[in-house]
Amino acid sequence: MKHFLVFTKFLILIFFFLSSKYSHAQSKSGLHLIKKTTIGGNGFWDYVSVDSQSRHLYLSHSNQVEVLNADTHKKIGVITETKGVHGVIEIPGMGKGFTTNGKTNTSTIFDTKTFKKIAELPTGDIPDALLYDAFSGYVFIFNNEGGSATVIDSKTNKVVKTIELGGAPEAGVTNEKGLIFVNLEDKNEIVAFDSKDFSIKHRFKLAPGEEPTGLAIDLVKNILFSGCHNQLLIVVDASNGNILAKLPIGKGVDGVVYDPKSKLVICSNGEGTITLIKEKSANEFAVLETIPTHPGARTIGIDAKTNHIFLPAGKAGPAPAPTKENPKPWPSILPNTFMVLEFGI
Repeated sequence: MKHFLVFTKFLILIFFFLSSKYSHAQSKSGLHLIKKTTIGGNGFWDYVSVDSQSRHLYLSHSNQVEVLNADTHKKIGVITETKGVHGVIEIPGMGKGFTTNGKTNTSTIFDTKTFKKIAELPTGDIPDALLYDAFSGYVFIFNNEGGSATVIDSKTNKVVKTIELGGAPEAGVTNEKGLIFVNLEDKNEIVAFDSKDFSIKHRFKLAPGEEPTGLAIDLVKNILFSGCHNQLLIVVDASNGNILAKLPIGKGVDGVVYDPKSKLVICSNGEGTITLIKEKSANEFAVLETIPTHPGARTIGIDAKTNHIFLPAGKAGPAPAPTKENPKPWPSILPNTFMVLEFGI
């Protein structure tokens, strides 16, 4: 019996070793966890972004931004004075980047070598997602509670316009030809506006999709992918708003990216999964698989150089007691559990 138990344990160890070693081979797409790095610190997180040229990985984290080397995960800097930071991007070739600071209703412009503040500009209420549009040279800050977009000239560091969007904006994308598309969370639609004269061009309804958050675009086929909180990905023709497909995804989606190399749409779900959807053609899409990540890993960034994806997460603790102001409080995050997961094919 003793020898049998020893042999059984040996077989179990071999099983787990082989499962770990070859788990990515069992994936239909080949997408698998490459690296998990604990960063530590306290508090919540939101958006993550990667600059493929500088190899900077930016992770918003409570009141600061953690800056890592995208290849090694080595921490190389911290951007401070960003209270309630949501989003952060680096402007390619300019030596500067921008954040959205939800607690101060501002955007911090920072130096990408020193990570020190260059300037801080006012935005609308609760600036959240942001993007840089090379076609116009503008940075667009999407103010979730303000229902607007703050437009900043990336060269002069000046606010040039506030665009009223008619709803609460979440993530946005550019078609790199003069149009910006943005999810409106409370209106269940995508609004499109001109990136130079700022006029509203389209409003695309997403029904049956509700509460759209993450948004991605296939620039070649001119197709939008909108992740909605009722567990649907809505695929939209960006030229006319026609809905091309409605596909099931996981719970708690917040981020969506498109990998042009593999033609995969990847949705990051707060339940602790990513849903992979294969773009078979301009009119055919199918759910390929669901891959486990980590509970709370709801936002996602993609590296245009390696096509790897990055997801921030942390370990949840008990939720604070409900209050009148916050009847459904989020769980707390255990100290020093903030991490980033890197997946690739």
